[in-house]
Amino acid sequence: MDEEKILALNELLSAGKFGTLKSELAEMNEVDIAEFFGGLEPKSQLLVFRILPKDLSSEVFAYLEPDDQMNIVNSITDRELSELVDELFLDDTVDFLEEVPANVVTRVLKNADKETRKLINRFLQYPENSAGSIMTIEMVQLHDTITVGQAIETIRRTGVDKETIYTCYCIDKARHLIGTIDLSELIFNDDSVPISDIMEEDESLISVKTLDDQEEVADIVRKYDLLSVPVTDNEGRLVGIITVDDIVDIIDAENTEDFEKMAKVLHSDESYLKTSVFKLARNRIPWLLILMISATFTGRIIEGFENMLAAIAGLTAAIPMLMDTGGNAGNQTSTLAIRGLATGDIEPRDYIRILWKELRIGVICGAILAIANMLRLYLLQFVGWSSGGIHVFLVICSAMFCAVVLAKVIGCTLPLAAKAIKLDPALMAGPMITTIVDAVTLLIYLGLARTFLNGLGV
Repeated sequence: MDEEKILALNELLSAGKFGTLKSELAEMNEVDIAEFFGGLEPKSQLLVFRILPKDLSSEVFAYLEPDDQMNIVNSITDRELSELVDELFLDDTVDFLEEVPANVVTRVLKNADKETRKLINRFLQYPENSAGSIMTIEMVQLHDTITVGQAIETIRRTGVDKETIYTCYCIDKARHLIGTIDLSELIFNDDSVPISDIMEEDESLISVKTLDDQEEVADIVRKYDLLSVPVTDNEGRLVGIITVDDIVDIIDAENTEDFEKMAKVLHSDESYLKTSVFKLARNRIPWLLILMISATFTGRIIEGFENMLAAIAGLTAAIPMLMDTGGNAGNQTSTLAIRGLATGDIEPRDYIRILWKELRIGVICGAILAIANMLRLYLLQFVGWSSGGIHVFLVICSAMFCAVVLAKVIGCTLPLAAKAIKLDPALMAGPMITTIVDAVTLLIYLGLARTFLNGLGV
């Protein structure tokens, strides 16, 4: 929403023109209203929330940040809370309750009707990040014995309270999921046609189990381009569905978590601006300490070659460039490997093919970089910015070639190995790869220098 619109709404609120404000908000999308909410003070949020129509206020509530949701719940009366819970879709209620303290959960459950309270408690028992914890029960269920006309009548009667009506789910008498049927199929068929004749049969039906990981569910929805996916229990009974809007949230959350792991930052559910400085520092310091301590190995390697570095001109100056180049080469490969694993494009079983490809890429990149670096060293020597002779230059460029090839190998090996042993491949990214490659690069470089330069008496 543009700044001018937000400014106009704030002016109406400040002037006390609540009737006009209500009319303006009623014409807006609930997502934009939630954005407007985010910039208001708690008292103003409550005021605006109360002037919204009940059905719109529940839709807006589902899009608010957890802190803003908790502020609303803590500020409204028990009667208002009961009405809010009645209007919310069950999965939105569960999503909210998973983010708030126990006393807020208790108050919400107290003001929910008996059936809703029973359903909420059942959803809260599912493991976090499982399909059962994110599904909704607001879906269209059709018994396989009815006709198209009866199905359409069922949708007209119950569809207003459903999360989606575009895909309907066909069940038998025991509630086993036996097929699906699109709303378009019902519309374009005669009323007398049995839905069992036109539904998508169980053999080609895509579904997930309640305990399946949400990331696996997102992959299935993305792979098959589904608007929703049914969720069944271990006996194949339909218990809910997961819609594409929830899948988008899952993908966003999983990508955020992967970025945090790749940057070696502990996970936080709060937004950056609403997280305190001390909490941000606490989330970052553990990995910074680990990586700092791991750099001890790099220091020990350099310390072991101090006499040689002091005796031969030009060796020390090349260390930062070699380490940076090796680290960058490893990061390129690890990033692509991690992304490929996340999208399902590659699997650990593809390791040999990936390794062979990265070896060839490493040879090409390493050769080009080594030649370019040789020209760079000669140019720097010509202008008087570099010391060392041809033997030192050859060692530096040879080390660069070997470092790039090995960095490519390490960059593809570590994420695939992590995946194979059930770890998150994102852990093997960025700083972790850089730290390992730095040590390997130094060992190669200083080992080559000791072997060839000392042997030549340089």
